[in-house]
Order: sequence, then structure tokens, then C-alpha cells
Amino acid sequence: MNVRSQISMVFHLDKCIGCHTCSIACKNIWTDRKGTEYMWWNNVETKPGTGFPTKWEDQDKYRGGWELKDGKLQLKSTSKAKTLTNIFHNPSMPSMDDYYEPWTYKYDELFNAPEGSDQPTARPISMVTGEYINVESGPNWDDDLGGSPVYAESDPNLKGLTEDQRQQLFAIERLVFFYFPRICNHCLNPSCVAACPSGALYKRGEDGIVLIDQKRCRGWRACVAACPYKKTFYNWSTGKSEKCVLCYPRLETGQAPACFHSCVGRIRYLGVMLYDADRIEEVAKLPDDQLIDGHRSLVLNPHDPAVVAGAQANGIHDSVIESAQASPVYKFVKEWKLALPPHIEFRTMPMLYYVPPMSPVMANRGDDTVSSVSEEFFHDIEHSRVPLQFMANLFGAGHQGKVVYALKKQKAVRTYRRAKTVGDIPMETAEKMLREADCSIEQAEAIYNLTSLCTFDDRFVIPPMHREEAIEMMRDPAEHKTAVGFGFMEPPKRGL
Repeated sequence: MNVRSQISMVFHLDKCIGCHTCSIACKNIWTDRKGTEYMWWNNVETKPGTGFPTKWEDQDKYRGGWELKDGKLQLKSTSKAKTLTNIFHNPSMPSMDDYYEPWTYKYDELFNAPEGSDQPTARPISMVTGEYINVESGPNWDDDLGGSPVYAESDPNLKGLTEDQRQQLFAIERLVFFYFPRICNHCLNPSCVAACPSGALYKRGEDGIVLIDQKRCRGWRACVAACPYKKTFYNWSTGKSEKCVLCYPRLETGQAPACFHSCVGRIRYLGVMLYDADRIEEVAKLPDDQLIDGHRSLVLNPHDPAVVAGAQANGIHDSVIESAQASPVYKFVKEWKLALPPHIEFRTMPMLYYVPPMSPVMANRGDDTVSSVSEEFFHDIEHSRVPLQFMANLFGAGHQGKVVYALKKQKAVRTYRRAKTVGDIPMETAEKMLREADCSIEQAEAIYNLTSLCTFDDRFVIPPMHREEAIEMMRDPAEHKTAVGFGFMEPPKRGL
């Protein structure tokens, strides 16, 4: 057992209101620079929808992540033989058309336009060419139209749905969508790190954050093609790749990441998890239907004396172990089994998780009235307007079992709380539903408290970062201390 620690996050999708405050906070701090105009390290997508960049989940098109060949894990996007040819032309690389052409508005026309009969307007201009453009796409072009056939029918997660299920999504009286915020998943088996010919990408030993060394990056862009989540970007101004850094400078000073701190719906939970690094390859090779259980088994019980001893033997500080024992992420992922990794079939072992959202009940239109298919207060999960297969394609590698488990437990907790606080549902019925959902009353209360009544300190449980431990592996901390404080001595530039 090789115990390591990882900073992880859970997104509770039932609480996301799609306000994009997280995206703007991240943009203002990290990507408000020349060459980063099109980058959104944090973006919020509308599902069903095609996402950013367009159809990023379609690995037949982008060939990101890993695949099993002859029992071995291999990168889809590159190999030793392809490295050279991919430099000149990589057919799987997303283009500006797949992202969008960033634009601003010519605001001075609002004030300097000559007098006329019409209201002056600020026309959009390209941030690349400076010319007037017709805006045709954006970072969340699906917004509020996710359920419509115009955009949603290209969502790769619709694979395997019957024609009736597709119509269930698109009929106007059944229109439904939910929001899906995304940042880098800081994976345990990151394909971006494996694909980099320069060795510029690395996973920090002390907290698992994946970073790009800007001095070593040579701009091959292999990481952009290899990441199946398309969360590495190329800066055309500096000639370097960039990505989400999980706001590590804020974490090192005890502050929450900008996206977390600004989240209006308080959907995000951040905490430490301990995992067994010796089993990553073994788990990444499992069949699709076993990946979620395998991934969950990598996460170790921080209360187990053997795990604590293993962590201490690996130099993990006691404060990190104590944070792992109080981690809200551990509870959602391991204890309650409510949070699931996105697209585990890409085999990168993502360490950000999602609590799948509950959706409205299906409805039918007849005689100019719309009626629900269920008359119960909380409808059956199988009658959800978002088909279970769609959720399974997003969070269950195509298999519904884990998604149904998470949704039924959420429904049981809601029913129990309704029975307790309002009383129009018999408590016997609520307790029966809890038992059927593998949930005790104590667990239901804990889920309710951490979902609905949580404070900032409940959601953000991060220990001191202990950078000195990482520095000790490379050099004398005292020598390092005298050599830092000013960052780069020169600004990054092309070919640095």
C-alpha cells in the first residue's frame, strides 16, 4: 500500500443554478491576459448540450484519454511513432472553430456615434483580428437551449437512448436541462502528463494538483489533444500550454479556490482524500462496468489504523490525515456513494466528482393540458424527465446501476425530511424507502445537514499545504527560502 493524499472536489448538481459566477471569478484571476481570451479553466455547460469545446466528450473525434490494447493502457492521441508527425499536423487537435472566436464589443460607438434615428449599438469585434464579426458560438452556446433539438441532439451522451427517450427530452412540454460546471479533474492517471514530450506537466506529490512548468513547456500541445476533458489550453501569445491550477497559491495561504469561494449555490465541497497509488494501473485496466467500484476502492479509509500508519510512513503530515478524516468529499464519495466521477471510461481516474441531479417527472400533453405520469409527491426515479441512460453515459460509463443508487438515496432523504418536517407522508413509508436505498436515519440526517445546512467550514476542509516537504525532496529549504519571492525574473515569452 502506497498512501498518497489528493485534494478533491465534489459538485452537487442539484444546487447549481447556472449563474456562471465561478467562471467569471476564475477568468478575472487567471485568464484575463493576452493569448488566453478563449480559455475558460472553469466553465459551466448546459446538459443536454455539446459543451466547450464542441462535443468534447466525443473521443472518436478528439481521441483523448486511454484505451486498453492487448491488456496494456495506451494513449489514444499519441505514441512514440506519432510524436513527430503530430507536431506538424494532429487531426485530433481542437481548432478555434471547436472552441469559439473570442470577441468583445466596440463600446466607443455607443458614445461617439453620429446623431440618427436609431439607438446606437456596440457591434461585436473579434479579439483575434479586431474586425467586425458575426458571433456564431460561445463558451456555453447551449445555455437554456440545452433541451432543444437544435443543440442538444448532438450531445454524445444521447448514445443508446431510444427514439421515445429522445422525444421525451425535446418535446416542448417536457423540455429539461441541468447545469454541469467543469474544471480540470486533477486525475490520478492524467493522460496530459503522460503525453507531454517535454516532461513539463507533473502531479504534485503533496496534494495531487496537476500543473504545467511554464519554463519546460515547449508548446507541443500534446497535452491538449490527450486530455479527454479538454481542460488544457494553448496560449498563442506565450507559446505555452496552460490549465487550471486549482488556485494552489490560494490553497497554500488557507483560502478556497476562486470558483469555490464565489459559488452562489454553494454546490462545491473541497477536501483531502487518501488513496493507494500502487493500484492505479490495476484499476485503470478494469472493464467499464467495474471502473466506478474500482475507482472508489482506490480511496482509503482515513480512520483505518493501517492506512494512518502507511500515510505517516510516506511522510504525510498528521494535519493532512486529520483533514482527510473530516473530509466532506470522502463522505460523498466513499461513505454515502452519492458522488460519481465524470466519464470514468476515459480511464484517467478523475478526482473531481458529481452528485447527479434529480429531474422533474415526465409529463404528457393531451386535450390542451399537460399531466404528469406520476401522481405521487416524489415520483419514481425511473420516471425522471432526464433519461437514466443519459445520466449513466455521463456518470456511470454507460451503466445505470451506480446512478440509480445515488438518485434513489437522494429521493429517500427528501422523503424522510418531508415526513419529519411536514408530516404529509407517513414516517413508516419514509423509513421503508431509506432501508430500500441502503440509508440509515443517521446517514439521512448527515446527508441533509451537509447538503442543506452546511457552513463554509463544513464544505472547505483543507490542511496547511506543507510545501516544505516537497521542497526537501529537491533542495535545502533554507537555500530555497532565500531564492524565492519574486517569481520569474523575466516575463514568459515565445521560445523561452
